[in-house]
Amino acid sequence: MAKRILVAVDGSTEATEALQFAASEWPDAELTALHVINPADSATGAEGGFPGAADQWYESAKQRGDRILSEATSTVDRDVETRLEVGRPTATILGVAGGEKPVGESEGSADPFDHVVLASRGRTGLSRVLLGSVAEGVVRRAEVPVTVVR
Repeated sequence: MAKRILVAVDGSTEATEALQFAASEWPDAELTALHVINPADSATGAEGGFPGAADQWYESAKQRGDRILSEATSTVDRDVETRLEVGRPTATILGVAGGEKPVGESEGSADPFDHVVLASRGRTGLSRVLLGSVAEGVVRRAEVPVTVVR
């Protein structure tokens, strides 16, 4: 039985439903909702178009991530820890699931998760090839069981 479950949320209805599914399916497990800020989503690129652009983009992305986590966790009637990380979504989800500590935390160790839950939007064809699939990447590379909610 899973004791620690990581649920990836991205602001989509499907991701919120995945969190709701995890909360109902594993009522006694510790749930953590993870939102990943993807630097590739920055419209200004790595260097930015003006001084401070990267900082401004990050603050905006962080606020959006905090809102996504708050809205998703408010839909379940139980405690859910939240975590906000920056990186490529697939690699970041796998790293957190494997026990990577939160950025900025230097002491102690993080426990790995027993299970990962995430949503799939069901992309097919060219959009899946061009955009990739976070769910597919996590399923293929995870060292723990993964549940994909559609």
